[in-house]
Amino acid sequence: MIARALALCGLFAYASLGAQPSIFPLSEVRAGLRAVGYTVFQGSRVEPFEVEILGVLRNAGPKQDIILARLSGGPLERTGVLQGMSGSPVYVGDRLLGAVAYAFAFSKEPIAGIRPIEEILTTDPNNSRQLARRVSLVDQQLFPDPPSPVEVSALGGRLVEIATPVTFSGFTEDTIRHFTPQLRQLGLEPSQAIAGGSAPSDADSSPEPIRPGSMITVELLRGDMSIGANGTVTYVDGQRVYAFGHRFLAIGRTNLPFSRAEVLALAPNLAASFKISATRELVGTITADYGTGIMGELGRVAQLVPVEIRVRERRLKPEIGREFAYRLQMVDDRYLSPFLLQMALYSAIEATQRIIGISSVAVRARVEFQETPQAMQLEDMYAGEGNVPQQASVGVAIPLAFLLQSGFEELRLKAVQLEVEVYEERRTWKIDQVWPSRKQVRPGEPVELTIVLVGDNGAERVERVRYVVPIGARTGPLYFTVSDANTANLAELRHWINHQPRTPSELIAFLNRLRTNTRAYVRVWRPLPSYTVRGQALPAPPPSVAVILGSGQSVLGGASASYESKIGELEIDGGSAVIFGSRTVAVQVQE
Repeated sequence: MIARALALCGLFAYASLGAQPSIFPLSEVRAGLRAVGYTVFQGSRVEPFEVEILGVLRNAGPKQDIILARLSGGPLERTGVLQGMSGSPVYVGDRLLGAVAYAFAFSKEPIAGIRPIEEILTTDPNNSRQLARRVSLVDQQLFPDPPSPVEVSALGGRLVEIATPVTFSGFTEDTIRHFTPQLRQLGLEPSQAIAGGSAPSDADSSPEPIRPGSMITVELLRGDMSIGANGTVTYVDGQRVYAFGHRFLAIGRTNLPFSRAEVLALAPNLAASFKISATRELVGTITADYGTGIMGELGRVAQLVPVEIRVRERRLKPEIGREFAYRLQMVDDRYLSPFLLQMALYSAIEATQRIIGISSVAVRARVEFQETPQAMQLEDMYAGEGNVPQQASVGVAIPLAFLLQSGFEELRLKAVQLEVEVYEERRTWKIDQVWPSRKQVRPGEPVELTIVLVGDNGAERVERVRYVVPIGARTGPLYFTVSDANTANLAELRHWINHQPRTPSELIAFLNRLRTNTRAYVRVWRPLPSYTVRGQALPAPPPSVAVILGSGQSVLGGASASYESKIGELEIDGGSAVIFGSRTVAVQVQE
């Protein structure tokens, strides 16, 4: 009876709060103190639950304290602390104490950690320590150490940030399974099976107001595929909203849309219970994401990036091939966008891959930018069994991440278009043999190279290319390296690695010059000094120029040197097939 009266009094106080509730300071917190928290257990109705303060964990994090509390009331005795409760406000009388933000894994009781409101409200947007926690999210193989959820040792267990439930809609099950390890290390808990509820509606005639205790969804992707992270609002100050009580992704200043959410049901679980929710209408934009919570603005519209993915099946019987089109809106964030695009492309390919097994996938990408007229364009093909969606999605995400994280602030996404062709066979050619038509040659004479390509099931293909040795060529060995795109690109990267691009256009131009792996490349070279000046190759310069470039004092800017001077390059088209391998032959140039 006393607990019910306390909850009713707290609910009355909550309903009567103005825009500026008073703060219950951490200095007054003591064991045995009674408080009331608010969250949504069903629909969009904010309901109270009871809170008993157990004590304070001092300096649990860097200059951070955590209030330890036992929760009760409503369904909490049955579910324990729920994923999706992050940010639930806790009041002592009419004063705001803080937000539910931590829980014990596998706890038999609903014991939670409360983030003091002083820490939430005093988050400094310019805190360099928080900004330094930004991480690239592209593929764990290349970035194996994303930040783990904050953990605090207490009472013989682990007090961890309540995992943020992330719902997926329109994704394949294998996609969720593939990316689950990375998401969990970021403190996110993917839930593909509960992805839906109903589709978002921006035309709700009577939207619920956002207030402390309301459920919200931070949307990362919308449309035919959607990704949303769920949590609870802690405090509303006019148009400003504070939520979650802990970091979301710790990406600092950002621009992420958020929507009102409704709870459809609660799912008790031995490991961690969670709320099953549905996304409703957009209501604002998250502008900051730091260690003590996220902050946003009601009514503000986030600029989203339109993404179009078209997938065509190329079957052995063309009449049964299918086409799929996915239209999405993606957040514009230099760290999140490549990761989101990787997941979306992986799912779009995997949706056909599961049917055809062994496959080849050709991808053409065009990425446009807000203030840079030049678009990034990629074209590649991938072949194999089982890991083709991963190869293709990483092949698009890594160049985009490299570009967006290059330090050029003006590189903001405008639109992304992906065209994908999926073949139900492994389409590859291996560079098997190469031989020249002659071993000795004079300047002005031609050399014909014969290249034998070997495919699956012993198939052979013979290609011939002709190169005329330039008049005035030096005597000595002249090398011909027939290689795949990766080998040829690596040779160019040796020149580029010490060069710092000065403009976004210069960087985009470099990426656009990367070779496609559906061709073989005949590199004609000699073992002579070669220099790269402002991204452009300067092979075998005159000795006087080489001395200047080698000194590092060139008026042209920094010059990087190598000892493989490319004289020319020829291409061999492999059609719709991946070419791999490398062979080198030499001829002797005589007087």
